Amino acid sequence: MQRDALLDAARTLLSEGGTEALSFPALAERTGLARSSVYEYFRSRAAVVEELCAVDFPVWAAEVEAAMERVETPEAKIEAYVRQQLALVGDRRHRAVVAISAGELDAGAREKIRAAHGGLIAMIVEALGALGHKQPRLAAMLLQGVVDAAVRRIELGAAEDPTEITEAAVAMTLHGVRG
Repeated sequence: MQRDALLDAARTLLSEGGTEALSFPALAERTGLARSSVYEYFRSRAAVVEELCAVDFPVWAAEVEAAMERVETPEAKIEAYVRQQLALVGDRRHRAVVAISAGELDAGAREKIRAAHGGLIAMIVEALGALGHKQPRLAAMLLQGVVDAAVRRIELGAAEDPTEITEAAVAMTLHGVRG
């Protein structure tokens, strides 16, 4: 129960203030725990980040996968993949993951984030292969780069409306992934 409260507080801190806001005193204050109690659950900020990735990324990935499963064609799967990720931008779990990936993390935390992203990319490889791509894994990584750029654009509060950014990303990926 306390661990969940600490993770929820960490999500809030990260989404409101980025990695700089994630500190043990801030976690203690948000949860009403003593600062020493926070150390009983996590040995470092990186450990908090690793736990958030372990808990939140699978949920986020499952939402993307479910959106892809609701459609039939490879093109529709690609569109669902892009749209669902961009729809999740406002979600606190996603904002926390974005804040995390922007911060200075130890090698273990960075590797866990890379592995989680690898699982997300793997979801789209089959659809790209079905379109006749000779290198579907490479295409998937490049497609994810478009999504990541769109996420950053939305997160920054760009001049364009998030819907406009989403439509541009969908168009770019659909036209760019046809073999």
